[in-house]
Amino acid sequence: MSGATTAASGTAAVTQKKPFYRILYVQVLVAIVLGVMVGWLWPDLGKNEWIKAMGDGFVKLIKMAIAPIIFCTVVSGIAHISEVKKVGRVAVKALVYFEVVSTFALALGLIVANVLHPGSGFQGQSNAAAVAGYAKQASEMKSVDFVLHIIPDTVVGAFAQGEILQVLLFAILFGFALMGLGERAHTVRTMIDDVAHAMFGVISIVVKVAPIGAFGAMAYTIGRYGPQALGNLAGLIATFYLTAFLFVIVGLGIIARIAGFSIFKFLKYIKDELLIVLGTSSSESALPQLMEKLERLGCSKSVVGLVVPTGYSFNLDGTNIYMTLATLFIAQAMNVDLSFGEQMTILIVAMLTSKGASGITGAGFITLAGTLAAVRPELLPGMAIVLGIDKFMSECRALTNLCGNGVACVVVAWWEGELDREKLKVALDRDIDPSDIEVAITTG
Repeated sequence: MSGATTAASGTAAVTQKKPFYRILYVQVLVAIVLGVMVGWLWPDLGKNEWIKAMGDGFVKLIKMAIAPIIFCTVVSGIAHISEVKKVGRVAVKALVYFEVVSTFALALGLIVANVLHPGSGFQGQSNAAAVAGYAKQASEMKSVDFVLHIIPDTVVGAFAQGEILQVLLFAILFGFALMGLGERAHTVRTMIDDVAHAMFGVISIVVKVAPIGAFGAMAYTIGRYGPQALGNLAGLIATFYLTAFLFVIVGLGIIARIAGFSIFKFLKYIKDELLIVLGTSSSESALPQLMEKLERLGCSKSVVGLVVPTGYSFNLDGTNIYMTLATLFIAQAMNVDLSFGEQMTILIVAMLTSKGASGITGAGFITLAGTLAAVRPELLPGMAIVLGIDKFMSECRALTNLCGNGVACVVVAWWEGELDREKLKVALDRDIDPSDIEVAITTG
């Protein structure tokens, strides 16, 4: 009897709803509002290096765990698959999906810019010196260098420097090696699974300080650039946010409906991760939690382990929209007419340059420089027009990238027949706080 009572009380403890002030997304949302107020009302305080360190420190805490988490999840995903063909099949499907959706994102940016003409009549000064550093980095982004950079000089160096593509390559090779060993690799597979669970435990601890990181990042951004930075180029910002909204709700919404789930329920399911990204302007800050949530959503471990890390490097939908939209904005602002053929060239070049800058700080701005340098170099000085508001644009890029990769994983899992429909329905209809990851794993 006492045992039954204990079990019942344990169940009640798990299902009991938390007070609203202890829910992570509520804390992050409040922290963002407070950060905006501090940066606006007390800009000198907002620009304080210790305030900035709050946001930077949180992102660094997350980044320190990303490489081992990606290594463990990719290795585990491959090593637990009995067929080599299945790994290749999932990878091919993921890449096909990435290219189709990325092309759509690029095309959407071009269409919106041609319809709304956000840069027409713009009165502003461009300063080539302000973007010289980005242009230099873009000029160094050659395809052969990108390919060679994927291969690490040393395995330890890849982990130490946080080079995700290099870690991904080694993880794939290591996973295939364990697959080839069969039962002899059982101990190593188990150890890697345990390390992965431990690393997700680290993330569950770190994510509790997300409100502090969001507060610091927003206070510094508003304090440094001021609320007037939004007003100066509000048209471009509004156009970009509108385009990204259309892409997520309409584009990804149609894809989600075909796969059998609601994009609105999915966005609600990952609302915590979206708010963390909004506060930190970095999709990396929510990557580990997203992978954990996708598994609980019904996607198989092997698909999550292969698709999400690959999408992090090759499926940057928000960055793609930004590149084509910003390119046409700059051309319109500088009164440079781009022919249909040149716009198609921009689309193709942007598809390539967006892959070459994954993992680089300020990747969206650098890929924009690479695209302009390859298509119309005389537009490079015009990048100074959007330099001041790039911080505000990066938030939308990161949010869109996160949504795109989450939907991609579910779609590829469905396409591969590795999606648990019952778990998908149950997960989308309930609310889990990522800071309760231990409870979620136990009850899931």
